[in-house]
Amino acid sequence: MSNGLNSLNQWLQDTIFKPLEDKKMPVMEHLVELQVRLTRTVIITAVVFVVTFFYADTLVKWLRIPLQNMFTPGSLSWVPTDLPTVPFVFLAPAEALWQNVKVAGLFALVAATPYILLEVWQFVVPGLHAQERRFVAPFVLLTALAFYAGVGFSFFFVLPFALNFLISYGVNAGFVPQISIAQYVGFALWFLMIFGLIFEVPLAITLMAKFGWVDAPFLKRYRKWALLGSFIFAAVLTPTPDPFNQCLMALPMYVFYEVGIISAGFFNKKKAATEGAGMPAMATAAAGNGKAPSVGLSNVGDSDYVGVPTDRRR
Repeated sequence: MSNGLNSLNQWLQDTIFKPLEDKKMPVMEHLVELQVRLTRTVIITAVVFVVTFFYADTLVKWLRIPLQNMFTPGSLSWVPTDLPTVPFVFLAPAEALWQNVKVAGLFALVAATPYILLEVWQFVVPGLHAQERRFVAPFVLLTALAFYAGVGFSFFFVLPFALNFLISYGVNAGFVPQISIAQYVGFALWFLMIFGLIFEVPLAITLMAKFGWVDAPFLKRYRKWALLGSFIFAAVLTPTPDPFNQCLMALPMYVFYEVGIISAGFFNKKKAATEGAGMPAMATAAAGNGKAPSVGLSNVGDSDYVGVPTDRRR
């Protein structure tokens, strides 16, 4: 019995734990460092949450702006719509308090994102090569900026159009608008989060192209499926079943798919240029030796050179 346990322990050590070991830092030290960085992240986010909760009422008022206003890019200002005043109600004793907590928590997470990304970067950077660091650092920064851009685009443009369409439809049908604060906050925050993620689509496609998982011709072949998938995802993700909001979410998703195709094509050309630069070097080295760049084993004597040719005169 003891021999079996010893064999199992040795197998776990050889196949599970040793591959996780780093020459610079054992796996247990990695876990301790991860725990420390997670603790720091939670503490900083909690401190920011205390500040945002103190201003939760103001944040909710800002969140209500797209309900009865439209943003005009020319004057960079909000213009009131023709909608009647829409009062907010709460249907449970703790509903208003809980919505303040929800809004404060989301804004705290968004505000603490730069620090969270910094902790993630400091944790993973020791295990990256120099070339990987040059690629991952801009990618992490662009990921945060793309998410913020998606949230801003939704707040200033998409959310006002969606709310104006839905409220106008109900008013024209003869209903009196009265919105629960929980329903409105959930609707607005969901829209903001989804559009923040939609703006990450080009970066995700670029990352897959960088790793060689997809390329531009492959993405072009599946354009029709991407368009269909965009509408299916939009139908699932939109909080309302109307086709108007579905189009507002599906069309930007597909547009960013096309942007991802362009980005993937750029990386494919760059990769092809790098590989093409290596071929003339091999041919030049072979010409210096007076031999063809053959890597086969057939019809080759024992004294012949096999493999990548090199300049022996050095």
